[in-house]
Amino acid sequence: MQELKDRILREGKNLGNGILKVDGFINHQVDPVLMDACGRELARRFREIGATKVLTAEISGIAPALTTALHLGLPVVYARKSKPITMPDQVFLTLTPSHTKGRTVELIVSPEYLSGGERVLIIDDFLATGATILGLVRLAQTAGAKIVGVGALVEKDFEGGRQVLSHLGVQIESLACIRSMEGDAIVFMDD
Repeated sequence: MQELKDRILREGKNLGNGILKVDGFINHQVDPVLMDACGRELARRFREIGATKVLTAEISGIAPALTTALHLGLPVVYARKSKPITMPDQVFLTLTPSHTKGRTVELIVSPEYLSGGERVLIIDDFLATGATILGLVRLAQTAGAKIVGVGALVEKDFEGGRQVLSHLGVQIESLACIRSMEGDAIVFMDD
C-alpha cells in the first residue's frame, strides 16, 4: 500500500536492531485517516475468508484491527497484557516474547469473547518474528476457534515471521513489506 510505505519513508525511523519507530502515526499517536485506509485495504483482501471475529494484541494492534473489523462488519477482541478485575477468573493466557519491550509479556483473553466455532482473522501492526501472532494463534486455538487469516500493516521480511506462520495454511497479508533495514535505509520488497 503506497500511502503507508510513503509515510514510513517520510516519518519512520530505523533505530537499528530491526526496530522501526512509527509511533508518530501508527502506535503511539495514530493517524485515523491512514488507519481507515489501511483497514479498508485489509478488509478488501480478507473479505472472502468468512471471518466472524478479528483478534489482535493490545495496544498497537487495536487501531488496524478496529478499522479492518469496521470495514468487515465484525467485532474485535484484543488480548490484554494484564488481567483487569472485571475479567473472569478462568481466562485464556499465553506468554510471548516482545522485541520492543525486551521481555516476555502475557496475552490474556476472556472466554466470554472468544469461543469455539469462531473463525478468527488476526490483525496486528507488525509481522516480524511471528512470536506475537503465534501467541494470538495459541489463544484462539485454546478457545476452540479456527484461524482463517493473518494481516499486518508492516512486515519485516528479514525477521522470518511469514515462514514461522506458514504451517497455519492461511492467507497472510501485509500492506508494507520491508526487505531490509541496513544503516539508515528502509528497503521495501518491491523496490
